[in-house]
Amino acid sequence: MKKILVATTNLGKLREIRGMLAGLPIDLLSLSDVPPLIEPEETGSTFAENARLKALYYQQHTGLPSVADDSGLEIDALGGAPGVHSARWHGQNYPHKFSVIYRELAAQGLRTSPARFVAHIALAEQGQIVFEATGTVEGNLAPEPKGAHGFGYDPIFFYPPYGQTLAEVEGARKSEVSHRGKAFRQLVTWLSNLP
Repeated sequence: MKKILVATTNLGKLREIRGMLAGLPIDLLSLSDVPPLIEPEETGSTFAENARLKALYYQQHTGLPSVADDSGLEIDALGGAPGVHSARWHGQNYPHKFSVIYRELAAQGLRTSPARFVAHIALAEQGQIVFEATGTVEGNLAPEPKGAHGFGYDPIFFYPPYGQTLAEVEGARKSEVSHRGKAFRQLVTWLSNLP
């Protein structure tokens, strides 16, 4: 595997993934390096199903080994929502999503809740999934958004061991504990052991 397509249109994810796979002798391509493709519909009911679906779709349409992830935030007080619908839940505007979350918590008399980020990654080659991994990070909802680093739900995800939200943590320090970092480190180990 000399080339791997990172199958995401999310620039924040792409930047994180490039950083995590930087030490490998592999040429990482993004979707901007291949002819335009219509994004597949994420019809899976789990992060794993969606990651597999995306990896296989992009591998079959480009002929390149393709890695895809599906990830999101699970909030205990909201019954695990937004979960697999994290990216599309209540639109694309994250400040709006945050206000919906805080409103739903307030309706239960809560200001915070246990929560976790989950990431499942899948690597497809020659029409089949050849590697999968899951990473999670446990924390709580912050009482208010904080931090200018990261993306998505990072500003409202408080990570107790750091005493900060993940949006207050930069680069490698975030990747050490993040859900995506944990999953991609497993991929790095697997790729490093290939003949």
